[in-house]
Amino acid sequence: MAKKPSKNRNGTKKNQKSQKNSRATNEAVVKSVAEKPKEERGEKIKKAEVVDEAKKKEKQSRKKSVKKAQIKDAKIETMLKKQEEDKKKEKLAKKERRKKRKRRSFKVWFRDTKERIKEKRAKRYNPHYPFKRSYREDYVRETDVPGVMYHIFATFRILFKNWKLFLPFLIIVVVLNAALVGLMSEASYQQFQDLLDETTVQIAGGDIGNVGKAGMLLISTITTGGLSGESSESAIVFSVIILLIMWLVTIFLLRHLLAGHKVKLRDGFYNALTPLISTFVVFAIGVLQCIPIFFLIIVYSAAVQTDFLATPFYALVFFIFAALMILISGYLLSSSIIALVAVSAPGLYPIKALRTASDLMMGRRVKFIIRLVAVAIMLVIVWVLVMLPLILFDLWMKTFDWAAEIPFVPVCLASMTCFTVIYVTAYLYLYYRWMLKTS
Repeated sequence: MAKKPSKNRNGTKKNQKSQKNSRATNEAVVKSVAEKPKEERGEKIKKAEVVDEAKKKEKQSRKKSVKKAQIKDAKIETMLKKQEEDKKKEKLAKKERRKKRKRRSFKVWFRDTKERIKEKRAKRYNPHYPFKRSYREDYVRETDVPGVMYHIFATFRILFKNWKLFLPFLIIVVVLNAALVGLMSEASYQQFQDLLDETTVQIAGGDIGNVGKAGMLLISTITTGGLSGESSESAIVFSVIILLIMWLVTIFLLRHLLAGHKVKLRDGFYNALTPLISTFVVFAIGVLQCIPIFFLIIVYSAAVQTDFLATPFYALVFFIFAALMILISGYLLSSSIIALVAVSAPGLYPIKALRTASDLMMGRRVKFIIRLVAVAIMLVIVWVLVMLPLILFDLWMKTFDWAAEIPFVPVCLASMTCFTVIYVTAYLYLYYRWMLKTS
């Protein structure tokens, strides 16, 4: 009986411990369940606070942007007001200037214009002054330019060295000339040949020879205007356009070749024709400068018809008059020819090109005319050496019936004229480059 109460006590102790543990676990569960909604509420509150702060920042940024826009609008309004005020001030100033100009006397206006002209002339090179002696040391300008023969053969060298570029260009230009302007017809050439045969039979009994006959044919076709087929107004316009195209394309190709660039003929046709209008303006000015020579031709034809040159005194007067007309046109044209080269540069206006060319040619006109005479003599020799064998070949070929209507000589004449234009353009461009280097 004494052992039983000990067992109950141990059992009660164990039950008490288990009850305590269960209570602790229940309290922990209750606490965790009670704390979860508090944490969730705290997170929601934090999120709401973040959203409120973002909205506040957006409102502040909107207010700042509105303020900036208002400031910009205010600045723009002030700028516009200032511009309007400036315009009003300019208008008032112009009115005042006009009033002052009206109030100015003729003497003041003449003095002001004279000062302006002096300022413009001071910028240009002019060694000569009116009513003052010009000494040789003042107006002679040295030109470190190669000689005439070197100049002539250097031009041939450049053209023949780049024959792959200039030969297609020559063919294209000849085709354009034949299509738009026309060639000398074979019938008219045959008429020249028949007339020459009749005159040689009457004068020399037909013993002039084939070489002399070929030379007479060449001279007659050139002097009588047989290089072109038609002389209508449209043909003249097309010939002038083709001449300017040849001039500009040749200068463009030479400029890039001498600069060491690789250039194609296509680039020349597409890019070289931009200064066409300015070149035409300079060309028209050059034609106007030839008016003294045209007037001389009219006077000469009238003098020949009226036998005015029969007396020696009148012939001497006419010779002096002709020399003066030729000197005037030569003086003016010497600078206009160089201006035709200068105006091909991009961005150069015609009047400015004429002024720069006249400044560049001041004191150098005589040397330039000597070079033109030399190249003319050389071209005459080239024409004789090239065209005489071709005319002789045509005379031999016309002995056959199948070659009677082939326009061989007209095509050769057109190709030689186009080659002459290309050669003269290259010749003048080289001289222009050398003069720029020396000046």
